Amino acid sequence: MLQPSDFLGLWGVTRTIEDRHSNQTGRFDGEATFAQNSSGTLSYLETGQMRLGQGPSMTATRSYKWQFIDSQVNVFFEDGRPFHSFEPVGKSAGTDHPCGDDYYTVAYDFLDWPGWSAVWTVSGPRKDYTSTTKYMRD
Repeated sequence: MLQPSDFLGLWGVTRTIEDRHSNQTGRFDGEATFAQNSSGTLSYLETGQMRLGQGPSMTATRSYKWQFIDSQVNVFFEDGRPFHSFEPVGKSAGTDHPCGDDYYTVAYDFLDWPGWSAVWTVSGPRKDYTSTTKYMRD
């Protein structure tokens, strides 16, 4: 089972987004940093460039807090709202995340550690896409 210290530091990030509503593919290239907080959680900060379809490239960022408790990681939005949970081992389905009329499911894969991935499937009346994010040590 992976520990908080296994994630600390800089990671290269690539993400592909297959949007079935718009029939477009998006791509994100950037980096993510995990840093230890005084509260014992990890701060996750992601920055990079995103392009949807043939549109212009734009700067994109996101941040979360990761809290490790026993064999589980609880992920929170920056403002403290809960997002989802998962176990950092092997192939692991995370908890689902309802958001209004949309529904998010995630599956993590740590089998190729230190490379790992997260695949989100999002469905709802306004959303229908799969986002595949791959992480590798820089």
